[in-house]
Amino acid sequence: MAGCCAALAAFLFEYDTPRIVLIRSRKVGLMNRAVQLLILVYVIGWVFVWEKGYQETDSVVSSVTTKAKGVTVTNTSTLGFRIWDVADYVIPPQEENSLFVMTNMIITMNQTQGLCPEIPDRTTVCKSDADCVAGSTSTHSSGVGTGRCVPFNETVKTCEVAAWCPVEYDAHVPKPALLKAAENFTLLVKNNIWYPKFNFSKRNILPNITTAHLKSCIYDAITDPFCPIFRLGKIVAHAGHSFQDMAVEGGIMGIQIKWNCNLDRAASLCLPRYSFRRLDTRDVDHNVSPGYNFRFAKYYNDPTGTEHRTLIKAYGIRFDIVVFGKAGKFDIIPTMINIGSGLALLGVATVLCDVIVLYCMKKRYYYREKKYKYVADYDQVGHPALQQASA
Repeated sequence: MAGCCAALAAFLFEYDTPRIVLIRSRKVGLMNRAVQLLILVYVIGWVFVWEKGYQETDSVVSSVTTKAKGVTVTNTSTLGFRIWDVADYVIPPQEENSLFVMTNMIITMNQTQGLCPEIPDRTTVCKSDADCVAGSTSTHSSGVGTGRCVPFNETVKTCEVAAWCPVEYDAHVPKPALLKAAENFTLLVKNNIWYPKFNFSKRNILPNITTAHLKSCIYDAITDPFCPIFRLGKIVAHAGHSFQDMAVEGGIMGIQIKWNCNLDRAASLCLPRYSFRRLDTRDVDHNVSPGYNFRFAKYYNDPTGTEHRTLIKAYGIRFDIVVFGKAGKFDIIPTMINIGSGLALLGVATVLCDVIVLYCMKKRYYYREKKYKYVADYDQVGHPALQQASA
């Protein structure tokens, strides 16, 4: 108990203050200057030059609109001779920061609501009505089961459903893609950005781009890196993939627009940088449910008033436009904060050298004796002049 009280008293009633000791040692001196030099290189080179620690920063606020152009033709047994323009293959006409271009499809024509056999598979093939359940539905069925087993063709029977008939058969995807010519379609991306902290705004159609140039230019990373019109095939190629392969079952492409602006320089030097990558995972060894597709229908009535529809399972490429970046401008507050942090870091050199000198070197006990000096309380020792006078 007495030891604890003595330790507590020492903690409460003792005070230590730094003592400056000049150590004449080449090893310690060189190490101290080397650590200080490394810290200065970090503060000046990394914090201020590379990371621009003297600037206030802001994140980009962005809006994007897109417009596709291109025409192609198909001639199939189902549709016959048909022209496809932008109103046919861009679905829906407008999306937020993205655009879907249909490149392939499975079409089921002239469907009406009625009774018809299911497409044969392991759950729908039957031999008698006992194999079918009335009122049954599942996520993979085309309609509601009637409980009857009916002929699908001359050799196979399947369970009957109440559905849009004839039901869709999508086991085989057309290859090559029906709209393989979409590789040459173009996409105009209009991007407006704003840095609210600095009230700075700009768009990717730069001031030097004229109307005539915009109608004829196509983006090229080397010859025309600021043209906002992209050829679809080139977008996929820049990401390292084949457009014709991707068009069969669809996929998702990312168009990345990077705005990193140093607003201490001229506004004309704040320019967009484009890059491209495929966003949906394409794993050859695990290729379950690949690509991108969805269904939509076009409805109409015949002269008798019966409702019909054409069901389209659309495969295509969705282009997502991802805008990111930051802007920086000189501000005294982050400058002073980083200067203060740098000066504080210089103290690391002293701490490191103290640890080595006092605990690692051969003459550590000698240096400790010079580093630390213990002084008793003035009141307990007494003033030296008074002691001499009394003597």
